Amino acid sequence: MTDTRNDDLRARSESDGDGQPASTQGDPRSQVKIVIPADHSMVSLLGSGDELLHVIEREFAADIHVRGNEITATGNPAETALVTALFDELVELLRKGTDLTADAVERIAAMLRAERGIRPADVLTVGILSARGRTIRPKTLNQKRYADAIDKHTIVFAIGPAGTGKTYLAMAKAVKALQAKAVNRIILTRPAVEAGERLGFLPGTLYEKIDPYLRPLYDALHDMLDPDSIPRLMAAGTIEIAPLAFMRGRSLNDSFIILDEAQNTSPEQMKMFLTRLGFGSQIVVTGDVTQVDLPAGQVSGLRVVQDILEGIEDIHFARLTSQDVVRHRLVGKIVDAYERYDAYERQTQLGSANRASGPGRRKGS
Repeated sequence: MTDTRNDDLRARSESDGDGQPASTQGDPRSQVKIVIPADHSMVSLLGSGDELLHVIEREFAADIHVRGNEITATGNPAETALVTALFDELVELLRKGTDLTADAVERIAAMLRAERGIRPADVLTVGILSARGRTIRPKTLNQKRYADAIDKHTIVFAIGPAGTGKTYLAMAKAVKALQAKAVNRIILTRPAVEAGERLGFLPGTLYEKIDPYLRPLYDALHDMLDPDSIPRLMAAGTIEIAPLAFMRGRSLNDSFIILDEAQNTSPEQMKMFLTRLGFGSQIVVTGDVTQVDLPAGQVSGLRVVQDILEGIEDIHFARLTSQDVVRHRLVGKIVDAYERYDAYERQTQLGSANRASGPGRRKGS
């Protein structure tokens, strides 16, 4: 923990260049002095060339000054309290051996502002899987809750926009379960629905045609397992990657099963998939209901299933938002912009429908 000292300040009347008193501001100001423990490197805390300090200054409306291992923050009490909490979290991350990044600083600031009752350091230090020299961790509170739900429930639906880690975290949980011998195999599946392209025009055999649709699953596996072991595991049936249509008629026991891009299933396909669940198995279904590639007029099975299964014991719906996007920061802004546009379009269409169905004109008008 950091050592903090707080002083309340008030802006005082000052004379301007002509000797006349300037306007008085009655808003209280707070000055907080944060002393970083001597066993922590200030370069590790503030970044090379003060890179992380610059991020902190952008995130908070406070004047921040550093002298030795003492940091002074001046501003309104709410902002200086957040700055103090931020440095507590950063010091805790360093204590636990976590390298600090600009992305981590931004995420901690967002979590502190959200006031969710959980320490950001506790979110960012949860290890799901250590693979190939790095540890896969949740990066937001919703991601942590999603990962925790997989541990507690037999069927979990993860619904959210692109880049929120829905599939990647599910894959990490699947690999961890396989390594712990909690399951005997991993089954990864996606509906082979064209996103504007036609499958039949692609060259090659059926497997070669569907391979581009399954490629993201292969890519995630390569991040988590020794690439040389993947062909062997697939040949033995320990890992299976196949289109959703190949699941029909099967009962999947002792398996960790992931259905990806589930927004492109029909209600019938979703029911077929969920009823493949066998003894000792677990299912994670991921999808983004704002990116449906089904033919016009066809209902998404992922949308329907929320109304059908919500509230059933041992089934959990994890909902992620643009705040959980872990790709480039512009991705979250793009998602928000599209949501605003869609909301405007819906409102416009509703207004047009109301006007069209309104009462007829009175006689003589």
